[in-house]
Amino acid sequence: MDSLSRRSVLALGAMGGAALATGAAQAATFGNPDQPAEGAINANPAGLSDPGPKNPALYEQFPSFESPPATDIGDMQLFWGSFNNAAKRIQNGGWARQLTKSDFAISEAVSGVNMRLGPGGVRELHWHRAAEWAIMTNGSCRITVLDPQGRAYVQDVGVGDLWYFPAGLPHSLQGLGPDGCEFVIVFDQGDQSEYNTLLVTDWFAHTPPEVLAKNFGLPQEAFKNIPLQDLWIFQGKEPGPLSADQEAVASGGLPPYPFTFKLGATAPLKQNASGIIQLADSNTFKVSTTIAAALETIKPGAVREMHWHPNADEWQYWIKGEGRMTVFDAGPRSQTADFRPGDVGYVKKSQGHVIENTGKTDLQFVAVFKVADYQEISLSDWLAHTPPALVAQHLNVSLADIAKFPADQPGIMPR
Repeated sequence: MDSLSRRSVLALGAMGGAALATGAAQAATFGNPDQPAEGAINANPAGLSDPGPKNPALYEQFPSFESPPATDIGDMQLFWGSFNNAAKRIQNGGWARQLTKSDFAISEAVSGVNMRLGPGGVRELHWHRAAEWAIMTNGSCRITVLDPQGRAYVQDVGVGDLWYFPAGLPHSLQGLGPDGCEFVIVFDQGDQSEYNTLLVTDWFAHTPPEVLAKNFGLPQEAFKNIPLQDLWIFQGKEPGPLSADQEAVASGGLPPYPFTFKLGATAPLKQNASGIIQLADSNTFKVSTTIAAALETIKPGAVREMHWHPNADEWQYWIKGEGRMTVFDAGPRSQTADFRPGDVGYVKKSQGHVIENTGKTDLQFVAVFKVADYQEISLSDWLAHTPPALVAQHLNVSLADIAKFPADQPGIMPR
């Protein structure tokens, strides 16, 4: 190769290197931090196109999956689930659908059930090996439960109310007129199934008649018409006045703490112009020793501030509105997903996350934690309580701006 050709090759190589360096420098910018660069903003139109087969309905539901922000990076276990595509089990009187660890792999700590009971519809007398927490989302329901000291509790619950049944306590649920009820149950075990519970009819049917007779002090003939298969959910007669049911079971006395709680009517933990957070944990809902919960309402355009929970995973049920959540983990890993009513989100313990209301109406979800006491670390609160000079060295942010970081855990921003 002659000297001219060699010089030409070297010059071209230098130009190419400079171009790559320039491209790399352009990629590593605010909001576009990674090399190689991530996101649609860094893709050419041909590479960005998606001409293959697709389900249009699903495609439109998940814009953050289809075109994630350039700040998303790495792989992460799927933290989006939904009752909307869970199969219903339907019987005369109501239906249920569920998300257990088998359906929603990330949900190791808890499982969830969405249930509907029509007016008079009964979820038969039963109990579980797991504790049961629930929130009412529609209508009204009568609950019954018995504690180990033989004290019965009967109460009616409405929208925004909770109940909690410790593991092993027998209970029942019945929809009330005129609309029946719908609610979401959370069990404090990820593999607890609504279709694998201890049912009173099953035990009767699978106990020898002579044993039933001895146990209840009655002749065998008294049990000749018991159901031979379980009822699970069935259409019953609507109950009479609450006071009559309460009086009928009053002989054992009342339990020391109620098994129900009016979360929707409780004083806010956090409240400002951008939203409200209401809390129920064992400090206020005394019987709920394994589940804490927060009902969170976020105004359009507002965000649930960047935070994490150091003591428990977070299971979310999205009640109304729409939004998107970004979850951050070591690696770095950061992924964004879109949520709508009936969807379920899950964030592992200590993973950072932020939720934005992307719709035009209020966003509301309930966050559930398998823990007695609610704990949260706010990113801005942490930085505001770290020596400012140290924060400035980390973030290249001025001391004047650091002084403006929210230092009082506002919960929802802007306020």
